[in-house]
Order: sequence, then structure tokens, then C-alpha cells
Amino acid sequence: MTERRIGIVGAGFSGAVIARELAEAGFSVLVVDERSHIAGNCHTERDAESGVMVHKYGPHIFHTGDKRVWDYINRFGEMLPYVNRVKATVQGQVYSLPINLHTINQFFGKTMSPSEAKAFIQEQARTDIEDPQSFEEQGMKFVGERLYKAFFDGYTRKQWGVEPNTLPASILKRLPLRFNYDDNYFNHPFQGMPKDGYSKIVENILDHEKIELRLDCRFEDLDEEFAHLFYSGPLDRYFNYDMGRLSYRTLDFEPIRAEGDFQGTAVMNYPDPDVPFTRISEHKHFAPWEAEGFEKTIAFKEYSRACEEGDIPYYPIRRLDDKELLEAYEDRASKEQNVTFVGRLGTYQYLDMDVTIGRALDVADDYIAQG
Repeated sequence: MTERRIGIVGAGFSGAVIARELAEAGFSVLVVDERSHIAGNCHTERDAESGVMVHKYGPHIFHTGDKRVWDYINRFGEMLPYVNRVKATVQGQVYSLPINLHTINQFFGKTMSPSEAKAFIQEQARTDIEDPQSFEEQGMKFVGERLYKAFFDGYTRKQWGVEPNTLPASILKRLPLRFNYDDNYFNHPFQGMPKDGYSKIVENILDHEKIELRLDCRFEDLDEEFAHLFYSGPLDRYFNYDMGRLSYRTLDFEPIRAEGDFQGTAVMNYPDPDVPFTRISEHKHFAPWEAEGFEKTIAFKEYSRACEEGDIPYYPIRRLDDKELLEAYEDRASKEQNVTFVGRLGTYQYLDMDVTIGRALDVADDYIAQG
């Protein structure tokens, strides 16, 4: 009798990392993905007209404080230095994000020192909000009404499609506020971009004799029994949406083609509420080591909307009123035999790539340890 193998749904980072770890431990693994390519929403490919490496489903910048994860991704591809310096066009002016001393001085027309700016922002902040529960409350307590309205309120409404007072405060707690001129969007010690794109890294991770990869294959169409299943698809889809659909946002991209350099930076946010898109990303700038070599460029206007049936789910909304349905699905998931739910969709959490890889390594370690 042939030993049953491990099934993995999804060929993104979660599925690929788990597959590789189990394969190296001697397990036979089948990885399936309903798309025609690997790497999930991290998929990268060369644009035929310009030659630019395009992040097909929007920008993915790798940053982490976890050396194990950094060493792991460098094992399968060459990571080159990249610092994410985001700009924002607000009311006809261009500012640096995250909000830093330059942003504050420029916005208020001042020349404050770090200590002066800190005291100034404390005066702006809503001190009556002691324990912020919503995104809006966190923003008012964080930077005060004027900066919140300019940089966060409109952008958030467009990105999430809901009132900011219905979103959890935790979304905004991820963003830094700096009283110096540091415009590096992230604080992590390890930051970079893959020289050959994310898809090449995932391809290398999946390159093992004990891993079978099957693309254009839906999980629902499999008839094989597995010793264990690692599922990185949407949590509610696993249960056929029979208790209702969890809320996601999806993205639409409108390409812009130009000669030379279109906007001079990788990401330009547009927080103003009367601008229909959230940001424009120019992808040649995600690879600064080769950006000057392209005569043509490609950028994308990014539009966010509610995810409907047939759309690609990007961001779990996790509204305060989604909690009950999520808990019901999580309760059912916990009772499934020989199934582990992983990744952004399988756990209905917004996860950065480094966290996704770290969790996948931990899940694989736990399974291997159980024998």
C-alpha cells in the first residue's frame, strides 16, 4: 500500500515553504493552485513592452526583523538593497510618508526641531480619547484631526470602503510617527527586493524531487485522500460559504505607460477623497539596480473595492461587526481532522510576507516534530 502524501492548497509563500520543509523531512507532497502561476499575490513577471519586473498583484516590499526568515529567503534567491520611501500628494502638495519631521514642518509651514514638533503634535492630538477602539479614534489620538484628515481619513475610506470608525484601531497602530527626517517606511533591520522577482524565489523553494506542483487545479476538484492537508485558501470557501461570506477588499489596476520616468518614485499615495484611486506604483523603481536601463516605464493606478464572487480576495477587512462570523468559522476549522489552515486567507488575517514565511516554518516544524 502506497503511503498517503501531504496535500497543500496554494502555491504562495505559505504553501511553498511548508511543502519544502516537509519534503526535506522526507514527506511526499502535492501542491495545487487554481491559478496558472505560482507565488500567489506575490507573483512577479517581466512586462513584455517595457522589460520592467512587474508585481502583478500590487507592490510587495520585503522587510523583517526575523533573521531566520531573512536567511531563509536569501537561501532561495538574491535579495538586493531596497528602501521603501513613500510619497503622498495631498491638496496639491507632495509629502513624505510615514509622517516625519519633514512632513510635519511642511504641512504646517513651520521649522520645528524634534522636541518642538513632538510637543506640537501632542497639542494637536485628541487627549480625551484614552483607549482608542476604532481606526478613527486611533488616528485622532495619534496625530490630531488635521493630519488625520489629510493623510488617513480619505485614503482609508477608499482602501477599505467603510467608515473609519468601523475599523479596528490595530490597522493604524502598524504605522510609525517620526520626529526626525527618516523617511524609510519600515523600521526593520532587513529590507530588500529579490533580484529576479518573487516568483523565481517560490519556484526555487518548490524545486524538490518530493514535491509535485499542479497548477490550474482547484482544491474542490481533487479526489485524492491526504495524510494531512495544509489549506491556504479562503477560510469561508473551505466550508462552501455555508454560514456566509467574510468581507474582503479586492483591487483593480489601471496601467499607465510612458517614456523614461513617470513619477520619480515607486509609490505615490493619493489620500484626497475626490481622487478615485488610492495610489500609483511605478514598478521600475522597485528594482533601483536596473531602473535606469529601461527606456520605457509602466505604472499602475490602484483602485480598491468590495470583493465579490469571482474576484481575487486581497485584504481581509476584519470589521468590528465581522467578528461573530469569523469566530464561527474558526470554531469549525478547529474541529477539522488532519487539516491546518494557514496564510493570509486561511487564517483571515493581514500578514506581511515575512510573517507568512515565519509562520509557515513554525507550522512545518510542529508537524515534523509530531512525527
